[in-house]
Amino acid sequence: MYDIAITGIGIVSSIGTGTTRVAESLKNGRSGLRVDPLREKLGFRSSYTGVIDDFIPPKLNRKKSKTLPDFGMMGYAATLEAIEMAGWQEADYRSPRTGLIIGNDSSTVANYRQVDQTLREKRTIALGSGLIVQAMNSTVSMNLNTLFGIQGASWTLSSACASGSNAIGQGSDLIALGRQDRMICGGVQEITWESVASFDATNAFSINAEGPEAASRPFDRDRDGLVPSGGAAIVLLERYDLAKERGAEILGMVHSYAFSSDGNHLTMPTGEGLQRCMTESLELAKINPEQISYINAHATSTPKGDIAEANAIAAVFGDCKPWVSSQKSMVGHEMWMAGASQVAYSMLMIRDGFIAQNLNYENPDPEMPPLRIATETIPEKPSWILCNAAGFGGTNTSLVVGPAK
Repeated sequence: MYDIAITGIGIVSSIGTGTTRVAESLKNGRSGLRVDPLREKLGFRSSYTGVIDDFIPPKLNRKKSKTLPDFGMMGYAATLEAIEMAGWQEADYRSPRTGLIIGNDSSTVANYRQVDQTLREKRTIALGSGLIVQAMNSTVSMNLNTLFGIQGASWTLSSACASGSNAIGQGSDLIALGRQDRMICGGVQEITWESVASFDATNAFSINAEGPEAASRPFDRDRDGLVPSGGAAIVLLERYDLAKERGAEILGMVHSYAFSSDGNHLTMPTGEGLQRCMTESLELAKINPEQISYINAHATSTPKGDIAEANAIAAVFGDCKPWVSSQKSMVGHEMWMAGASQVAYSMLMIRDGFIAQNLNYENPDPEMPPLRIATETIPEKPSWILCNAAGFGGTNTSLVVGPAK
């Protein structure tokens, strides 16, 4: 079994495009949540959303860009940033020993466009050929595969809001087993009203009267729902010995990957599956609960979900009390990409020596066990970090990441 190094990350999110701006936002507690006037006009129950306002798409010719949806272009930009950070050369990624796994579970806008245009025009001849690829869930992995000439593993992994985390975990497994030497892994999420209209109809989103920046309140007593968001997060993995051999700057390591299912309710988590998942991740990493200094929580600011995770954390960690926070308080719920962005955010915290705060945590929930919530930026470099992700269908993942050896 091989050790897994993290040598590059790239991110496009509501708190910034690129790791420099994102790290500053995390450290300073800057929210990326805003009101979307179009959602107000369309009669959404909640008009709050993450907003990406500084993204400039990389230059691509028309032939290469016509098959990329907006979130696919963000995935491409994040991959370029990660490759530059890692110092990979073309021979490194254009190789049978390099693979690609992207977490994604929808491509709504392209499907909406082709159906809407066909209904309006009563013909299909005017539909662009690029919509065929854009409309597929695997659109980003297919596009990145051809843009970078990936010759190893190449697929999309769909597991709701655990998709990005599972992509990194599965990529880690391929390297650990010697099947690949390098992996491009991550998650993407379209950040459009079309992709979340049905969620809004189920009252899943916050309508906090104080406004969007106060709306996402993980673990807080007064949370009333999540705020949707999106973008792209890419993490580059390498065999640790090969990364050391080439003199790479190693940001951190993936020490373990665990997964589980609740096997219970389609949309309501029990916490029992996540508890098993966290326990297994610690066992696989061969560490004790007290060695975890920080838990990067899944907590989305939903009434039921946060309680389930809090109970699971308390059951596993007892009196150890590691720091706990959820970046969803700043960025919103990035859904399919969330598990991947948590790893990227964690690497920035390790690199820059801080633990990001949990915004809007003001009142403890009496129904939750007491956790050590980071209510302000903690000026400490985290060591071992546990990243949780969970999704519809009761799917769970836990990744243990930490500094390089």
